[in-house]
Amino acid sequence: MIPLILGLSTRAIAESAVRGGNNVFTLDYFGDRDQRALVKNHSLSRDYRLPFSAESLLKASSDLKFDAVLYTSNLENHPKVVGELADRADVLGNGPGVLRRVRDWATLREFCRQRSIPHPPTLLPGEEKLATSKFNWLRKPACGGGGSGIRPWDGRRLNRNFVLQAYVDGLPASAAFVADGKKGVVIGLTRQLIGHHEFGATGYCWCGNILPLPMECDKSRCVLDGVAKMVSLLTRHFGLKGVGGIDIIISDGPDGRPRPFLVEINPRYTASMELIEWGYGLNIYSLHLDAVNGYLPEFSLTGHLDGPFFGKAIVFARNSITIPDTGGWSERGWRDIPFPSDEVRKGRPVCTVFAGGNTHNECLTNLLINDANVRRKTGDTKEGM
Repeated sequence: MIPLILGLSTRAIAESAVRGGNNVFTLDYFGDRDQRALVKNHSLSRDYRLPFSAESLLKASSDLKFDAVLYTSNLENHPKVVGELADRADVLGNGPGVLRRVRDWATLREFCRQRSIPHPPTLLPGEEKLATSKFNWLRKPACGGGGSGIRPWDGRRLNRNFVLQAYVDGLPASAAFVADGKKGVVIGLTRQLIGHHEFGATGYCWCGNILPLPMECDKSRCVLDGVAKMVSLLTRHFGLKGVGGIDIIISDGPDGRPRPFLVEINPRYTASMELIEWGYGLNIYSLHLDAVNGYLPEFSLTGHLDGPFFGKAIVFARNSITIPDTGGWSERGWRDIPFPSDEVRKGRPVCTVFAGGNTHNECLTNLLINDANVRRKTGDTKEGM
């Protein structure tokens, strides 16, 4: 049988699978035009008229036949659902037992404390009295993703769905790695684009990545050393397998050297990985399958820290819009393309744009140009009220 890939969005890893000569089919929320031209796709929104949730994915998958399954965001937050999938098929990645441990805040913070891994102080419901004025505190969903729902803490008591995390001033970044359950290899470091108004994002909403980091090579090597240590310790302790990512904040340490703070672990395919595939010529889907089967790549990131630069950005609607003809969008290099006449509400993603550049600023400028081109095509050129 053909493996099933499922999650909120599956287009990027499906592209990687096809590029590597693999046959897959997908189940996700969006069911975008370019994905449906690439692989067989089932869409919660278009085919099942269901809202996105892990339970909706599980329900929809009950009609499908597969003997292997690979998940993307945000099923890492739902080990029970992953467990039910594991009862039906081989899970190509981290199983429910790993997810329960690595995505548990109490377990993760204790692990970081014991291994001296820099991390923002994190408090659980009932520990609010420990939130000293030494830090500014953010209220975060305990099982969140993409920066959704993160707010400055207003001092009120937490319910069980949230945690408090101290705000660390620095550069939001992410690291991608591949692991075999014992060892891990870092394959990319990217800057995260967070809350950029130019792309229609707000607050702490993730809206893209730029590869590599926008800093001098010696500083990037310092960050890489810290991240490699984290990945090694995390992999051995939790038994991580396949590709995964960690969110970090890069802040200056007491010695003036940049130091990565571990914010969160994403034990599955992450959004920055298609930039790594583009920039470094790695096939992420193949790396993932190899690692699950115990084989790691012979790859060193140290020779890829100084550019050129590769970027992606999510274009969020500034106004509620009706999508026009999208013929030719794929040829422009745009992805996650909606169908003509689709209705996109204000604040929702329209599509994904990509750009390169010899410098970080040139890459970001080119992303903004592509964002403006999308808005001209859709008529979404004015700020929403």
